[in-house]
Order: sequence, then C-alpha cells, then structure tokens
Amino acid sequence: MVSPELLRRYPFFGPLSAAQLKSIAMIADEDSVQQGQELFEECQPANQLYLLIEGGIDLSYKSEEEYHPKKTKVFSVGEINPEEVFGISALIEPYEFNATAVASQDSRVVKIDAEQLRQLISEDNQLGYILMHQISKTAMERLAYTRVQLAAAWG
Repeated sequence: MVSPELLRRYPFFGPLSAAQLKSIAMIADEDSVQQGQELFEECQPANQLYLLIEGGIDLSYKSEEEYHPKKTKVFSVGEINPEEVFGISALIEPYEFNATAVASQDSRVVKIDAEQLRQLISEDNQLGYILMHQISKTAMERLAYTRVQLAAAWG
C-alpha cells in the first residue's frame, strides 16, 4: 500500500476524490528499479499500471521479419519521465503490454495491481470515467511523440 497523498501529488490522479485515491492506494506498492532492469515485456499480460516517481524508463518494440524469424530489430518508441504513468495497456483490452519497458537509470515506481484496479472501475463508474479520460490523454501524448519520431526518421 502507498499513501493516498503520494498519488495526489501527480496530475494523472488529480481529478480523483479522496475516497477514490484511497481505494487505489490500497492496491498499489512502491518499488525501486535498477538501471537496465526490465519491468515488463511486450505481448505479456498487462498486470500492473505504473507511475514513475523518479528516474527514467525506455519503451521499445521488437520487430521480427516474417521470412527471417531470427532477424529482429528493436525500435525505441518512447521514454517515460517522472510523474508519467505507463503500462496503460493494463486498462485497455486485450490487457497485454504493447512495448517493453526497461529502466534507463535507477528509478522509483508505483505499481498498481491491474486486475484489482479494473474491479474498482467496475464498481465505481465515475472512477472508470476519470481514469479512462486520463489514459486517453496519455495515449494521445504518446501518439504525438511517435509521430515526431516517424517524421524525424523519414526526414
């Protein structure tokens, strides 16, 4: 469990009521992550939603060539900075990570149990609305970042 006050400090959780923050804090834990440590891998079940407190996280995607399955390329698809959430696939079906997350430096994260969070959402529609609104904003920001990367790669 983490303190609801810890969550309240971050804009993603700002719109939530005290009771909603407390319910999420009850299913969350703070963790330290060492540089180079993998937090999750693409195509694996998205069992946690993460908040980066300090440090940095790199997101990457692995591409395998259809006719040469042993040839793979790893593409950087983003970086997570302090105060940002990641692992948003935990709230988006089919609940599988679509990238791999690796700590680019020693970091501190909050991990929120995805299954229990989805249960809270099913019991509190307002919580679900707020979180999905925040997740949508996060996804749009990541999409804009990806567009910039694509433009740079083609330019």
